Amino acid sequence: MRSDQIKKGVIRAPNRSLLYSTGMSPKDLDKPFVGIVSSFTDLVPGHITMRDLERYIERGIAAGGGVPFIFSAPAVCDGIAMGHSGMYYSLGSREIIADLIETVTNAHMLDGLVLLSNCDKVTPGMLMAASRLNIPSLVVTAGAMMTGMHEKKRRSMVRDTFEAVGQFQCGKITEKQLEELEMTACPGAGSCQGMYTANTMACLTEAMGMSMEGCATALAVSAKKKRIAYESGIRVVKLIEKDIKPCDILTMNAFKNAISVDMALGGSTNTVLHLPAIANELNMKLPLELFDEISRKIPQIACLEPAGDHYMEDLEDAGGVPAVLFAIKKNLVHSKTVSGRDVIEIAESAEILDENVIRLKNPYKSEGGIAVLRGNIAPNGCVVKQAALSDNMRVFSGRARVFDCEDDAMKAILAKKIISGDVVVIRYEGPSGGPGMREMLSPTSALHGMGLSDSVALLTDGRFSGGTRGPCIGHVSPEAAAGGAIAAINEGDVININIPQRTLNVELTCSELKKRIAKVIKPEPKIKTGYMARYARLVQSADTGAILK
Repeated sequence: MRSDQIKKGVIRAPNRSLLYSTGMSPKDLDKPFVGIVSSFTDLVPGHITMRDLERYIERGIAAGGGVPFIFSAPAVCDGIAMGHSGMYYSLGSREIIADLIETVTNAHMLDGLVLLSNCDKVTPGMLMAASRLNIPSLVVTAGAMMTGMHEKKRRSMVRDTFEAVGQFQCGKITEKQLEELEMTACPGAGSCQGMYTANTMACLTEAMGMSMEGCATALAVSAKKKRIAYESGIRVVKLIEKDIKPCDILTMNAFKNAISVDMALGGSTNTVLHLPAIANELNMKLPLELFDEISRKIPQIACLEPAGDHYMEDLEDAGGVPAVLFAIKKNLVHSKTVSGRDVIEIAESAEILDENVIRLKNPYKSEGGIAVLRGNIAPNGCVVKQAALSDNMRVFSGRARVFDCEDDAMKAILAKKIISGDVVVIRYEGPSGGPGMREMLSPTSALHGMGLSDSVALLTDGRFSGGTRGPCIGHVSPEAAAGGAIAAINEGDVININIPQRTLNVELTCSELKKRIAKVIKPEPKIKTGYMARYARLVQSADTGAILK
């Protein structure tokens, strides 16, 4: 065992003495040491149940014959960090999480890991660490939040808080109604209720084989989630005994299956950042073309909020990820899972329990949820969540309204300076220029709440929340701070969007665009000290997954 390096032999008497001081028994030295990486915090609704889940994982590890050790990883709530300078830190926290887990695991020579995660950047950060360390590991995602209830209607975080801001600005709802919605939209623990980034990543983690079956959709408040936590503790010891590592699970086939599930569910565009970053840790490349290739083959068979009216609780009742795998099994490829079963075996033994939620015979859309566009604005690519936009906005031309930061764009939107036919361009919000590639849920939700999502488009070198809906194009690469063409767009330029043809262009000749790019003056960095200043110097383009080099 790896842990023998800190617990066996005469020379390790000092190490053992310190281990004994924690209350460990000499009998424990013959057992595998298993880290429980917990991202518990009182700050994040998706993580507040983790103290309970830690106990169940501990019990499982002990029952399986291992010795559990809890250590911590940070978590950022994107909803709380949204719309202000806090969002600079969200994407960058992914790398901190991966580095922290690597540090503690290798410093103490742990034999395996159970990664207790939930929210947006925590799950990919933990999977990056597991891939980098390549020791037996599995993930327990802590589960989704139940919907709220107000005026006999189910409520959720995005529609009934973020979009409600735009409704209030337009006089569609009163201040009292806004207050009532904010009190009822998030009724308790769990990750936000729709197919946003946290829940998308939970589903893809299960589809890739890194979580036990049923983990992704088991709700945060359920006893089922506790049972999965317990079984995960038992199972990780078996993985250690059999020496089954992430490299055995996270093959190219596993990533293809995950992308297929992503497209079928209409998941968050943030997966186009996270899956390549995880693959990079395994020395694999996931080009943007792979996402688009799979998207053209996999129909969208589920339509959860923000695109539709279903929620994670509905997906759970419909059979969860196994039912989705069943629906797309003809497009799956063989891949191992931490449960010991092949993903195709899981798919063949599943069933769809509600065909209103998972549509096998009548898909919501003929293509998958994400499309990759290219053109003179984004020669290296950009992404759009086509699952969450109306058919009449799939081809659109409009005049550019240009802003050098999200804050200025938000002011213009709330001041009703954006009108039908506009294309809102938000730049210098990319991985380096942001820094940290802020999510744009506040402006996109405000536009929708004000009734403009079917007549106004938005494009940015930043990114979007999984809760975004409407014609919102993100990850424009190269970004403005790297001298990308988005930096050369002027107010009033005509921008053409054609999602069926996968193109995004500004109506300028090649020579005119080159002249403008040559004259662009890069602004001063927004953050000049601390972690994010270092991050800005090291981070790569969005089309690489915003990895660090």
